[in-house]
Parts: sequence; structure tokens; C-alpha cells
Amino acid sequence: MTTESESAQEFYGRWARLYDLIARRTPGIARLRERAAAACRLESGDTVVEMGCGTGANLPFLRDRVGPEGTVIGIDFTRPVLERARTATAAYDNVHVLQGDATQPPMRAALEAVEGHPDGGIDAVLATFVVGMLEDPADAVDDWCDLVGSDGTVVLANAARSREWYAPPVNAVFRAIVVLSTPPTTRLRYESDPHIRLDEKIDAAHARLRERAVAVADETHVFGVVRLTGGRLE
Repeated sequence: MTTESESAQEFYGRWARLYDLIARRTPGIARLRERAAAACRLESGDTVVEMGCGTGANLPFLRDRVGPEGTVIGIDFTRPVLERARTATAAYDNVHVLQGDATQPPMRAALEAVEGHPDGGIDAVLATFVVGMLEDPADAVDDWCDLVGSDGTVVLANAARSREWYAPPVNAVFRAIVVLSTPPTTRLRYESDPHIRLDEKIDAAHARLRERAVAVADETHVFGVVRLTGGRLE
């Protein structure tokens, strides 16, 4: 594991409680999570994996979609965050939370650990607010598309600069949030603005999903800042 990833784990682990509060209490966020779960096109008994599940705010919505006969697997690399996810989903015996890297998810071990899991594979992958943390997000999207295979679904939800007509003040606030939430937060100057790098990564990830998918749905939420793209694979 690289020093950079260790630094990120320390950062997000230290702020796990605050991120959990934001993830669950931000106005309109529950509606967004419902939309993301719906975009996964899940049915009762399906298997869905969330890459970068964080404190588990999406997992109950996914569990509602697959029902008690389905399987929900959440993967994240930060232990304190995962502990909150486990606590949040303790009442569900078909929701499993594992520590791992979204770019190299331990899927074989995860599925083998799920007692009675069917051999049908994975039906959907959801990744919310995670591709901006990856070195090569388009490559990660390729891997997730390969993971679900034929007729599977990949859904991305990410925050980037708004393109609406009223964007300037919204984007000013967004830039401040990105700088404060990018480890380390002690820098006053960056070689390139974090919010621009974030935009580039998100554009690349969503563009790759559109290339790979045969049916694509695009939505924007929260003043145009949140982009939701769902794609069904061939």
C-alpha cells in the first residue's frame, strides 16, 4: 500500500463521524441515494456491490432493492469508516462489508464468504463519490463493467462543478468544499486546483461508462453539482 493511500486512510478515518453525518443528513441526499439504487436496475435475489461504500449510507437502499434473498456487498479501504457501515447494517444478514481497494476489489473472497450465494455472479456495481479519489478512474470503470458482465449495470454518482446558468456561486462553494476535503488539508497552494483535477477524473469515468454501456441514463442533482450516470452492459 502506498504512502499516499495510507495518508488518505488516516484522513478519512479521522473524519469518519463527520462524513457519516454529512452522508445521512444533507438535505436531499436520501432522495439521491434512492435514485442511485433505482438506477442499478436490481430485482429481488440479485447481487450488488458498492465500491467505496463509506459509512454505509447507500447499503440499506440497495438491500431494499434486492430483498432478503439478495446479497449486498460494500467495499471500502478505511477501517473506521467500515466500522460505521457494519453498525448501520447489523440488522441485515445479507449485507456484507469488507475492507478492500475499489480498484482491486476482493470479489472472489467476498462471494465465497457469503453462505449460500448463488453462482449467478454480480448483477450491478454502484460507486458514489469515489472515482475522484482514484488514479485512473476510467480504468476502474472498465474493471467494474467487466465484473458485472453481460446485461449487468454500473452506476456512478459524483460531485463536480455545476454547468447550470447559475453555476458561479455554486461552484465557488463547491471548490471550497473540495479543497477542505482533499487530503492533506494543510496546503494553501496546489500545483493544480483540486476541483479541476476532480472534474477531469469524473468526466473520464462517466465518459468511459457511456462508451461501454448500451443503455445510459444521465441525471443531475443538487444545483447541477451531482452527476448520476447508469449504464446497462451488453
